[in-house]
Amino acid sequence: MFTLPKPRRKTGPGMTPKQRTPRFSPLMLIGAGITVFLILIAGMVLIVPRLASHAANANVNADCSLIVPRNPLTARGLATPYQLVATDANNGPCNEANAGQAAFVQGAVIDPATGKISVYNPLVIDKGTQPAVKPVVPTLPANAIVGLWFGFNGGNLTLQDQNGSLNAGRCVNGANNSIFGQFAYCNARAFFASANTAIQKGQLTVPALGTAADGMTCPTVRDFAVIDMDQSDNVTTTYLVTANGQMAQNTATNVAQQQNAQTQINGSDNRLLDIAMDGALNCQPWTAPDLANNGQMVPALPLNELQAAAHQAAPVAIVPLGDPMALNNGNQDSNKMNLYRRGVDQLPTGRAGADAGDTTTYCKNYLAIAPARIQLDAQFTKNRPSPDPAAANSLFTFLAQRFNAGFGDGGLNCAKLLNATTPIQVTTDGNGIATDATITLANGGGNNGGNGGGNGQATTPNCNVNGTVINGCTGTTQINGQACQVAFDKATNQVNFTCPATPTQGQPTPQGQPTPQGQPTPQGQPTPQGQGNNPTPPTPQANNPTPPTQQASNPTQPTTQGQQNTGTGNTTVALNPALAPCPTPCTTK
Repeated sequence: MFTLPKPRRKTGPGMTPKQRTPRFSPLMLIGAGITVFLILIAGMVLIVPRLASHAANANVNADCSLIVPRNPLTARGLATPYQLVATDANNGPCNEANAGQAAFVQGAVIDPATGKISVYNPLVIDKGTQPAVKPVVPTLPANAIVGLWFGFNGGNLTLQDQNGSLNAGRCVNGANNSIFGQFAYCNARAFFASANTAIQKGQLTVPALGTAADGMTCPTVRDFAVIDMDQSDNVTTTYLVTANGQMAQNTATNVAQQQNAQTQINGSDNRLLDIAMDGALNCQPWTAPDLANNGQMVPALPLNELQAAAHQAAPVAIVPLGDPMALNNGNQDSNKMNLYRRGVDQLPTGRAGADAGDTTTYCKNYLAIAPARIQLDAQFTKNRPSPDPAAANSLFTFLAQRFNAGFGDGGLNCAKLLNATTPIQVTTDGNGIATDATITLANGGGNNGGNGGGNGQATTPNCNVNGTVINGCTGTTQINGQACQVAFDKATNQVNFTCPATPTQGQPTPQGQPTPQGQPTPQGQPTPQGQGNNPTPPTPQANNPTPPTQQASNPTQPTTQGQQNTGTGNTTVALNPALAPCPTPCTTK
């Protein structure tokens, strides 16, 4: 999730909640007595609800349960509303119309015969109530494979069984009596297995990412410029809330019939990317037809993950051991982390090509990439509306404060792990709303967000290696499947790459798809033919298609292309993909 901290969650009965500070602002999307607020992004309209009669408050019960209907993977089960109820009634009620307690369900359907994916978002209502409009019963293809993912605007969401529904849905809420918190899934592994098989067969084509307005590759949910303390969580589902607090699916028909209804949304990383960031950067999310809304094309969590698995360049952000949703009572738990990964099509540790889950490495990449991209994109995000007006006054300041929340104590604790301070200084007003931010990068850059360039003379440039920003042109990056050292030589004004003799496992296929990797099958679940999360981009591309060429000092080594952009203090470097990786230890200049 992507917002500022609020008071620590309470612990309810049953599975132990993850021990972290929740980041859903109690004022997010709501505000007593305020009219509907419209956000227009890339032709889409987000209605941020302002529910006077159902406003959240500091005493709201953040621990709720969701009753999963019988046979949740069938058409009838999808059309049966999920029921929200307090996990512990002594802590107060849970109401779906309350933005601070709202739960969301996102479904995706794949036809194994054709590889076609569609979306269906089941409805959530309060226990003991009726929906404002009966949900649409979807028409599913023969032998359809359905996956379900859950999001929550409160603290901890517990899935509750109804006549064996959790087993029927192959639902995963956490591990070792410790729930994830705001996230859960059902049958996700089987869905991704079928999707990856369809990709391998050529039945399902994953759209290319495209080029963003800043000249870089459009971001994904596995981009270190997008993630926060707990990546790949929550969903893009929205619902309608009527004046009397009843719920309905957000369809064109229901909007027309329920003219005074307001829209309830899930504050999610997926929605932040698909709507806010893609809108600002002129990028397009992958969409699929909504079976409840006459085929209207909509984004979804599983589409984001499949696209990231196929196209995200190194380094790839994969759920680490220090992710608060993967912790067990504040302690690292590899089993819980791996269960989370399987729900979002990421390889568990121990599999060939899998990320090891090291939080320190994760933090290094987060620090090296996110502030620089936030600064670069300030020219596009400063005039964009904030996803949470109670946290920040623009998309730029929202992303700045969000980075600090994820980087610091209560997030990933990167500051302590790296013994480093955040390069982003956020200015807030008397209400604690972020109103400005200054980003000071390691190269001496930073002009209050500006257009991504420093306003001083940088002594050392930044490098962009195949879409990965390396501050000061010093560090480690993946090139053609190898972990290569990058160093800037001030004397010669050149960038040196030192690569090992042997490339790493899992080179991409000629079609650009990562090498498929199998996933383990705990608890007797079907084994997905998982798609490898190989950190090597299939075809390295320079940000500038025609930079001058720096010849390698040794003609048998790969050729590098580079350009010193003195205006921004950045160097763009890309290896020639037609040449093989270094056959022996080498340094390329």
